[in-house]
Amino acid sequence: MSHPSSHPSSQPSSATPRPRDFSALTAYGWDTAWEAAYDDACARPATAGPDPVPGRVVRVDRGQCDLVTPLGTLRADTEFVVPRDPLRVVCTGDWAVVDATGNPPYVRALLPRRTAFVRSTSSKRSEGQVLAANVEHALIAVSLAAEVDLGRIERFLSLAWSSGAQPVLVLTKADLVPDETTRSHLLADAATSAPGVPVLAVSAETGEGVDDLAAAVAGGTTALLGQSGAGKSTLANALLGRAAQTVRTVRDRDHKGRHTTTTRNLLPLPAERGGGVLIDTPGLRGVGLWDAEDGLGHTFAEIEELAADCRFADCAHVAEPGCAVLAAVESGTLPERRLDSYRKLLRENARLAARTDARLRAEQHREAKQRQALGRHMMERKRGPRRRS
Repeated sequence: MSHPSSHPSSQPSSATPRPRDFSALTAYGWDTAWEAAYDDACARPATAGPDPVPGRVVRVDRGQCDLVTPLGTLRADTEFVVPRDPLRVVCTGDWAVVDATGNPPYVRALLPRRTAFVRSTSSKRSEGQVLAANVEHALIAVSLAAEVDLGRIERFLSLAWSSGAQPVLVLTKADLVPDETTRSHLLADAATSAPGVPVLAVSAETGEGVDDLAAAVAGGTTALLGQSGAGKSTLANALLGRAAQTVRTVRDRDHKGRHTTTTRNLLPLPAERGGGVLIDTPGLRGVGLWDAEDGLGHTFAEIEELAADCRFADCAHVAEPGCAVLAAVESGTLPERRLDSYRKLLRENARLAARTDARLRAEQHREAKQRQALGRHMMERKRGPRRRS
């Protein structure tokens, strides 16, 4: 099956008939549920425009976007869908209602998202940034060419679980670790940090693991995420079966990557490997949490399970008696590094939530005062009653 070009085609004239056959979009994830959402949007004339067609956003660029539609690939203006909420801006992977009669065509409405991969834009700001929309699989690429940062893996996985997508952890450049014992240790460490997540060692250079990875993400939409230098573009080309993305080498002195992919692009995967689409994203230097409480629960599932056996329901796993989590650390069944990472990410997520929720901020302030008062009370009890002179 041929796919529409990834480059904008000439715009159709207003006399072009609008097809009702949307089968050309099936390869891009179109299904009956999206068709129902599209019909609902078209039932609102002010939103849909006079002669709409559905389309999926394959790239966003400076107030315009490219969409694959039944008419081919169109470049459309996003003026009608510029919200105040940064989480509702047009993003690669969105499904939209397009008024193709305009010159240029206009995106008139976005269909409700099923999932969204969101990170905080900065530790000093209270804004979220959507990296990819309507994603079923989130590929977290981590390079074996440098020391594996387990804390960063846990951060990525927490965001992936929170997005509603199924994470898959990909240890790239496996050919650079030829020793089987060393590689098995690295895989085991990564698996410990990724409960419930497939962990695959892949080499795009040799082809090792590429078929297994393609099978794991066949069908649906897959977002490829990771730091610069993780080998995402090379991995994308291996999955696509062609050199669609530009590849650059990492710096020898520190193994840091150079930004190769500068926009988020949605690309069709080969039908012979199960089809679906891939969203390749730019390398991420910072990955701030955003509303990741549920994701943290998934990423640290073993700690959440242990916490259910703590003596106190509000146990903070610091020094409380009867803490099942601390007991697991002491016995060696839970790595102390995992607990430290869990605490750190919980604190970060709570701070961000407090900045975005005034009521939660006030509640945390009250709890802090209560803890201070309790601390003073316990200290006075420990000292005993003061003697009068």
